[in-house]
Amino acid sequence: MYFDGNLIKDDEGRTLMLRGCNLGGSSKLPVGTGSFVGRPFPLEEAEDHFERLRRWGFNFCRFVITWEALEHGGPGVYDEEYLAFLRKLLLVAEKKGIFVFMDPHQDAWSRWTGGDGAPAWTLDMLGIDRDRLDSTGAAVTEKHYRELHGGAPYPPMIWPVNYNRYAAATLFTLFFAGNTYAPDCRIEGESAQNYLQEKYIACMRHCYRRLKNCAAITGWGTMNEPHPGFIGYRDCGGLESYAVARGPMPSPFQAMQAASGFPVKVPVYHTGIRGRRITGSETLNRQGLSLFKEGYVCPWEAAGVWTREGGKPRLLLKDHFALVNGKPAGFTDEFLKPFCIRFIRRMREANEKAVFFIEGIPHGAHPSWSAADAEAAGSAAVNAFHHYDGLTLFTRQFRPWLTADPARMKLILGRKKTAAFYASCLAAGMAWSRENMGNIPCLLGEFGLPFDLNGRRAFKTGDYRLHEEALSLYYDGIDQNLLHSTIWNYTADNTHAAGDGWNGEDLSIFSEGQPRALGGWLRPYPIAAAGKPVFLHWDRKKGLFRFRFQADSRISAPTEIYLPAEWFGQRFTVTIEAHGPGREGLTWGYNAEVQRLYMRNTGFDGEIEIQVKTNKPDKI
Repeated sequence: MYFDGNLIKDDEGRTLMLRGCNLGGSSKLPVGTGSFVGRPFPLEEAEDHFERLRRWGFNFCRFVITWEALEHGGPGVYDEEYLAFLRKLLLVAEKKGIFVFMDPHQDAWSRWTGGDGAPAWTLDMLGIDRDRLDSTGAAVTEKHYRELHGGAPYPPMIWPVNYNRYAAATLFTLFFAGNTYAPDCRIEGESAQNYLQEKYIACMRHCYRRLKNCAAITGWGTMNEPHPGFIGYRDCGGLESYAVARGPMPSPFQAMQAASGFPVKVPVYHTGIRGRRITGSETLNRQGLSLFKEGYVCPWEAAGVWTREGGKPRLLLKDHFALVNGKPAGFTDEFLKPFCIRFIRRMREANEKAVFFIEGIPHGAHPSWSAADAEAAGSAAVNAFHHYDGLTLFTRQFRPWLTADPARMKLILGRKKTAAFYASCLAAGMAWSRENMGNIPCLLGEFGLPFDLNGRRAFKTGDYRLHEEALSLYYDGIDQNLLHSTIWNYTADNTHAAGDGWNGEDLSIFSEGQPRALGGWLRPYPIAAAGKPVFLHWDRKKGLFRFRFQADSRISAPTEIYLPAEWFGQRFTVTIEAHGPGREGLTWGYNAEVQRLYMRNTGFDGEIEIQVKTNKPDKI
């Protein structure tokens, strides 16, 4: 696999389309008390799962691992049993012809801070008492929510507020910019930034070395959905840089006070389709507990951001996180990109041929990537951005004629406008890559649909037509942009009752041993084209697939198109449209075993359109 501009090609020179899923949603959590052996599925089930994915045409998967899974035993103590398990799984993937890129996953820093990712000892090293994270307002976790809120259930999609809570925001700030904003914060004699980044990179490099003979691995992500924490805040007394405003939302200064033992009244927010509003107030840390163990203090108090002198907290440096070297702080280029370059350079020590997948802030800023950056990193890179339909994700409701543009706080009405808006969001991500990242390839690393729509009605009726329409809309936008993609997610142990098993999410296309909404995401697509793709469209209602590409006669390998048997079987009609000399050399054949149509364009240069019409009904 190599890059030609923004195209990804195989050794035959064909243009590839990478399509697959994320494995898997429950990989964020251990099996039992600590070990992650068994994620994303037990070894004895691996052949069945990978074979199922292969049959669905998923040739490329984003393989979820976490820092915690690899190094939960303590700094430098790697779980070799889990690494051996991973190796065995990936050898099965290789056997089934499925390639992966490894995804060091995190959400809101760690399980203890409301998400997943980092091991517990990253908090311990700062003197944080993990038993007090929720009670001091430093995190909002599913584990403790009921006991602190009178038995109320953990609200759907509230977990992203943890990016603005003290613990996750502090750890992200120290990880990416501790040398700038808390240079005196030390862990085992090193600056917090250097210590945390070195441990993270060393852990992932050790993992890669253990897996270096696994041919299924094509590359690595640098970090899932990195977040700036407090970096860039212009006023620590206000609310900025939030993923979602929901429930009690402290400003950085309020969060710092609460973490240090001061009860703090903060506004309670509600976010709807017309924006956010304050609906009341709530007091964080009513008991006046300190988050820190004896001998430790808030690193921002130590850095002089605020003081408790006189017995009452006072904010001293409201713009402490706003500047770097006297200029407005830019997280993605000044902090995230240097980390990515460092990560890539160190990981190349394990495999210099690896490809790396770079992410920015979800629905936010992404780093630039110049030729000089690529040279400094020493490796090819992909812009692996994410995109979700926020209205559907947060409300658990889907209406094909309605969505919202969060950037402009504007409603989008009408089926055609909704579809066009979604496609335009993906096009914008690709445009950023083209204009600011040297036109490197793009992959939609995450998108997906909550299956518990409309009060989980489909679980009772078995009617997934609404889900199919939503997923079809998403994939139509992907096809329109000729975009590589991995859907979130495939969770092998998903159930209707527990969902993906993490923070109440339920986005798995597979549940209780069966696919869900198959008609929405099981689609024909060109796996490899002997030329440059120009146009791709699947009309599932008409059962008509169209693919147009600029053929290159120098490529002897055939164009390969995945035609799922559920749609096509042996009953379909193929039409090839092409004009010019050499057209008589166009031939095609179909292999039902691998569900692929092969077409050779020997001796023909020019535009070819392949149309495949199924004779089966529009329902599978």
